[in-house]
This record gives sequence, C-alpha cells and structure tokens, in this order.
Amino acid sequence: MNIVMHCVYFPPEVGGLESHVYQLCRGLIKRGCRVSVVTSRSKKESPSYEILDGIAVWRTWLPTRNPFGWTVHAGGSTLKLAIAARGADIIHAQTFQSVPPSWLVKQITRAPLVTTWHTSHFLKRADSPFWRPIFRRFLRCSDHNLATSREIADVGRSIAPGTSVQPIPNGVETEIFFRGGASLPATDRRRIIVPRRLYKKNGVSFFVRAMPMIVEQVDAEAVVVGDGPERQKLEALAESLGMKKRIQFLGSRSHTEMPGLLSSAELAVFPSLMEATSVAALESMACELPVAATRIGGLPEIINEDVGTLFQPGNPTALANAVIGLLTRSDLRVVGSKARSRVIKSWSNTRLVDRHLAIYESILEKKYGPGIAAPAGE
Repeated sequence: MNIVMHCVYFPPEVGGLESHVYQLCRGLIKRGCRVSVVTSRSKKESPSYEILDGIAVWRTWLPTRNPFGWTVHAGGSTLKLAIAARGADIIHAQTFQSVPPSWLVKQITRAPLVTTWHTSHFLKRADSPFWRPIFRRFLRCSDHNLATSREIADVGRSIAPGTSVQPIPNGVETEIFFRGGASLPATDRRRIIVPRRLYKKNGVSFFVRAMPMIVEQVDAEAVVVGDGPERQKLEALAESLGMKKRIQFLGSRSHTEMPGLLSSAELAVFPSLMEATSVAALESMACELPVAATRIGGLPEIINEDVGTLFQPGNPTALANAVIGLLTRSDLRVVGSKARSRVIKSWSNTRLVDRHLAIYESILEKKYGPGIAAPAGE
C-alpha cells in the first residue's frame, strides 16, 4: 500500500504530533507499506528531502508558525504533495492545516483522503465564528475522519453533524520506550519529570507554583524537559519561589534521549490546560512512570487511579496534593508497572498501526470492491 501523509511539523521537531506521525509511519514501513511525508522545513538546517527510517520526507517553506504561515505552507507544498502522491492509495492529512493541499491533490489523484484531527490548535478555534465553517467544510470533504481523543471527536461531530469522526488515541513505540538506563545522575531526592513544551496551554506555571507545597512534605526535585516562549518567565517564577535549586529546566531534548530521561525519574506530571491523548504521557507510562495529570481532554482516557491520578486543572494545591499522594505510596513501582502494561494492551504503536491499516483497507474496499487492489495511478 502506498500512503502519502501531509503534516505541518515532523521530526526533528519535537512534540506529540510529530512523534505520533513519525512512529505511525515507521510502523507502516515495517508492514511493507510505502510511506512518504510532505512537511515544512520548520528547522532551516533540515534537508529539503531525505529518507528517514525508510520514510521519504519532503520539506517545503514555512514562513511563520501561525495561521498565516500555515496557509503559505499549504499553498507552497501542494505541488510537492502532488508529485509525492502519484500512484498513492491513500492521502492522509495530519491536522487541519494539511487538509487544503491534501484535498486539492485528491482531486488530481482520486486517492481517498483521511484526516486526523489533533492538537489544541483545533480545540481553541472550534467555537470561532471564522474557523467553525472552515472546519465544517474540511470535515465533510474528507473520506474518513479520525481524532486523537473522544473530546476532539465529539467537537468534530458537533461542527459537522452527520459526519463520522472516529476517535483513535495516539500510540507509543514500546520497544523504544521502556524503563532502562537512567541518563541523569542519581539523587537522594525523589525526582519528578515534567516533559512539556513551555507554552501557556501546557500549564507548567501551575507545577512551579505547586513545587513549594510538594517539598514541604517530600524531599523532591523536578526536571522540566521542553522549551518554548514561557521558559524565561517560568525560570524567574521558580527563582522567586525559592525553587531555583529544586527545578531544573533542561530545554528541548531529542526523542531518542527521552527514554533515558524518563527512566531517571519516579513520577511524571502533566499540568495541561488543554490536551488530546498525550503521547508524552503514554511514553512516560511505557517507561513505568506513574502519571499525575489534569482531568482534561484525552488524559482521563488513559490515566486512572491504577496508573496514577488526576487533578483539577489550573490548581497548584490540587496538583501538589496529587503528587504528594503518589510519592508517599509504598507501591509506587507497582503502579508504574501497571502503567506500562496498560500502554502495551491499549496504546502500543503496533495496535495503532493495525487500526490504521484496517481503516485504509476498508476505505479502499469501499472504493474498489472487496479483494480488488487499487489500480496504479488511480
């Protein structure tokens, strides 16, 4: 099967969307599929074309990381997508920014269009009088719509009544993410990890504000892995609260470094104000970390009291109580083991790939009939 994906961001960019698409593509390659990705050259040092783990990756210009930049990238990437999609069986738009070029190329190639609805960008704009009719059109022009959480699926169906939006949570490559060698030096303190990009929606400020309450009860320290526009403000906040020596901001780290970083901690915290099914939370669980997370978006779909705990978003006291409650449990390692088992059972990348292949095959069967392969170039 020949699958072409369009995604505005892709590795070496770091994030849940990027990880999801990359691991899905790798899994499809392992199943014998031919996979190409058209994405942005968001990092200028990235090549405009490369073969990455068997994936043909084409990168085109992205002037800015906002709706204007997405629009320019969509237009500028259409020709490249049309070239990559010659002979494609499926065109898969990853996020709403990818729908316009993917729909245009669908008109040329006649290949079915699948769209996956990700990210807070969609949820933040879903009630906008400007964006809502645009999203409705995008939802209805796709042959099949997927969503990375039930919340996103429900919002999609409310925008385009009668349109099917199938929730499929993100997956994690459990052969890469497992508890192994720690990459940070050992410490006598209880170590917490917060793998979050430093944007307001990820709520890291509430964790920083909770930290003084945590250390009153538990001798703990924290590492924050991720970068973003909030970093300077968060570092200043930590210093003002006397937490400069308790919270270490590591900045952005590559995907390959994350298993070792996660394995260096006892607990992962996700203080998000908005979230789909968090890839980073699943990766933490796969590394046998209990997870404390906000009761928001797709997080309650993957986290319960067996594998961690949930707390009210935007509430440092609730966050602190959740973390203290977990760190003082005598069976914390058992909780972490259950977290990994839960991921393997329900959210492994193998399962994610299985479900995507089944969807692709059902779409092609509907288009061409049972047992009939897609004609080359159709």
